[in-house]
Amino acid sequence: MTVEREKSAVRDYWQARPCGTTLSGERAGSPEFFAEIEAKRYRAEPFIREFADFASWRGKRVLEIGVGAGSDFLNFVRSGADATGIDLTPAAITLVRKRLAFEGLDARTLVADAERLPFAEGSFDLVYSWGVLHHTPDTQRAIREVHRVLRRSGEARIMLYARRSWVALGLWVRNGLGRGRPWRTFSEVLADHLESPGTKAYTDGETARLFSGFADLEVRRFLTPYDRRVGGPLTRIVAAGFFVGIRARAPRRSQRRRHRKSWRPPG
Repeated sequence: MTVEREKSAVRDYWQARPCGTTLSGERAGSPEFFAEIEAKRYRAEPFIREFADFASWRGKRVLEIGVGAGSDFLNFVRSGADATGIDLTPAAITLVRKRLAFEGLDARTLVADAERLPFAEGSFDLVYSWGVLHHTPDTQRAIREVHRVLRRSGEARIMLYARRSWVALGLWVRNGLGRGRPWRTFSEVLADHLESPGTKAYTDGETARLFSGFADLEVRRFLTPYDRRVGGPLTRIVAAGFFVGIRARAPRRSQRRRHRKSWRPPG
């Protein structure tokens, strides 16, 4: 499959089901629909609020890549950020514009490709993306674009999937071992059986290499409800969470080397 055909397949998948929209049984696009998907999102993944830290970006220029149904983006806007949101699909942008209109809020939203951001160098204080960049065919190129559009010492907050996780193991057991194909790798199973075609997940070393152009790389694994469904009580012993939260800074010109450490929330 060519890169463009791969990108088209990803676009078609999310155009049909913008991220987050399956969480509600309410009429799609209604205020009740948006309220329900937001409540369920943060109930299932409460660590998003602490990771994004919406309130701290008041008055700052924020770009969200992959707005989906818009819950995180609306929280940036409500908190007073000068926010811009992009998505690969018109369906997601239509939903987010409707949400903004319902709440009387104003923000820039547009259809755009994470691998070719339509913004000048140094445009944003924060680039945020939760569970998106592992879907685009050239994730490394997308991360270089994140770096390009950040101001010096601007911050990236990105969530990517972890390959060595309970979720990845469960998918391999079901779609590799369970189908009599134990030789299939985790990467192959994830690409074929998790969300849009070609979905990727990374080891810690691969994640560090993806962000090698940044300074002050901080990484945190999040143990999710989806991991607990697979690992059950074993997740208390091996907390191999599927979500990897990455915080990194666009280096000042004087910063030549990247520093990596494990991030833990204050307190």
